[in-house]
Amino acid sequence: MRNNDEAQMSNDETSSIRPVSAMLRRGMQMTNAFFRLRHSFGFRHSAFGICLALAASSNAAEAPPSAKDILNSVRMVESKQQLDLQGQLRQNDVVVPFRLVQNGPLIRYSFTNPDEVLQLRLGENSSRLDLVSETGTEKFAGSKLNQKIRDTGVTYEDLAFKFLYWPNARVLGEENVRTRKCWKLQLRPPSHESQYSNVLLWIDKASGALMRMEGYDWNAHLAKRFEVVSAQKIEGRWFLKQMRIEEFQPGTNHVQARTYLEIKK
Repeated sequence: MRNNDEAQMSNDETSSIRPVSAMLRRGMQMTNAFFRLRHSFGFRHSAFGICLALAASSNAAEAPPSAKDILNSVRMVESKQQLDLQGQLRQNDVVVPFRLVQNGPLIRYSFTNPDEVLQLRLGENSSRLDLVSETGTEKFAGSKLNQKIRDTGVTYEDLAFKFLYWPNARVLGEENVRTRKCWKLQLRPPSHESQYSNVLLWIDKASGALMRMEGYDWNAHLAKRFEVVSAQKIEGRWFLKQMRIEEFQPGTNHVQARTYLEIKK
């Protein structure tokens, strides 16, 4: 059973979370080539030939974009945001507030009690997570990426969007998520340093928004699922309002914990 405070996203909300990416549009290739039938066949046979041609043209679609092109588009969209918002991670009675400030490819998360400031830089070929202190910034230790943030379902690796840069990626096909048509991608990490052996992504074809992510452990069991629940309009643009993060008991489909990432105006 899903939490009562989850608000379903409307089509307008999901289609407007991100700018439309022309790279992800699916166009239909229409053809004007009709069968040339002999005049002696008569109108009935000509009409039959036209119907066959129209049916063929309606089934002809452009090949899907490559996984690389889709991921490049997602990263490009993510790196162009300008934000200064309040948010929180919520798991049961535990609420962890934070401030999110983004200036293009530079994203800063500020937590309190105790103070912790994380800076994420989205590059063309990789992302970098830094720990910010009064003396400057230092790269976040790789050995700590799999640690949970304040005992919630979100790890530092999740926050760093590392999976968006994995080179081993392929398009599995198309699926709907909350009535939205999405590309479904499979990504594999370049090494065993990640907590995930395999990640599935569902990316909105019209907007480039990341709608769902599933991470599998090194035993090929579903470990975690991220899914956009609702969106909100801020200064004329649509942004994430609530994302649900579910942690699964190893080897089962039983949800053992839920965390909500919520953004406030």
